[in-house]
Amino acid sequence: MQLQNKVAIVTGASKGIGAGIAKQMAAAGAKVVVNYVSSAESAAAVVAAITTAGGTAIAIQADTAKQEDIQRLFTQTIAAYGSLDVLVNNAGIYELAPLVHVTADSFNRIFNINVLGIILASQAAVQFFGAKGGSIINISSFASTRPEPYSLVYAASKGAVDSITISLAQELGPQHIRVNAVQPGGVLTEGVAKLGATADSEPIRQTIARSALGRMATPEDIGNTVVFLAADEASVITGQFIEVSGGFK
Repeated sequence: MQLQNKVAIVTGASKGIGAGIAKQMAAAGAKVVVNYVSSAESAAAVVAAITTAGGTAIAIQADTAKQEDIQRLFTQTIAAYGSLDVLVNNAGIYELAPLVHVTADSFNRIFNINVLGIILASQAAVQFFGAKGGSIINISSFASTRPEPYSLVYAASKGAVDSITISLAQELGPQHIRVNAVQPGGVLTEGVAKLGATADSEPIRQTIARSALGRMATPEDIGNTVVFLAADEASVITGQFIEVSGGFK
C-alpha cells in the first residue's frame, strides 16, 4: 500500500493507459479521481472496478485544455477528499499524418490537449499541493526521442512534454514538488483493439518483434511505474524519464 492516504488525480483515465494507472494507484491505496472528457460511462466503469476491488475513486468530468474545467476538477477533488498529493498528466491524443496533411487545426488540437493541458493542470496542482509538496507524473512517449514516420506533430508534442518535465522539476523542486515522466512504448489497449488489432495482427507482431522482452506493455505496467514514482520511496527522484516498452528498439 505504497500510496495509502494519498490523493491522486489521473487525467484521461476513462480508458486505456489512464484507466490502468487509476486502477493500479487505487490498488496501492490512493484515493483516485478518474478524470474524463466525454466518456462518462467508461469512467463510471473504471470507478466501479476500483470500488469493487476495495479501493476508493470518483469520476470528474473536465476538459484539461480549458482553464475553467481544470479549476473545477481540482476544487471538486479537494471538496471530495480534502487534499491532493499526486497529479498524473495522462490525457492526450494520438494522430498519424504525413507532413502534407498537417493543418493548423490538427496541430492546435494535439498541442492543446497534449501540452497546454499539462501546463494548466500542473499550475492548478501547485496551488493545491500546499506546503507539503507533491508529485507530478507526465505520460510522455518513446516517440519524444525516437519518432516514427507520420508522427510529426504527436512526437513534437511529446518532446514538449519532456521539456516541461525537466523545466518544472527544476522550478518546483524548492517547493518539494517532484516532476517525472513515464515514456510508454507500444501498449495494447482497448482502443488499439477497437481498431481491429489483435495479438496476431501484423503491426502488433512487428511491435513485439522490436521488443527485447518479446511483449508489449499493458496499461497495468504503466500504472505500476507511476505508483513507484508517486510513492515516498521515490522521494529523491525528480526530472527523470522511465521508458516502459519492454526494451523497444
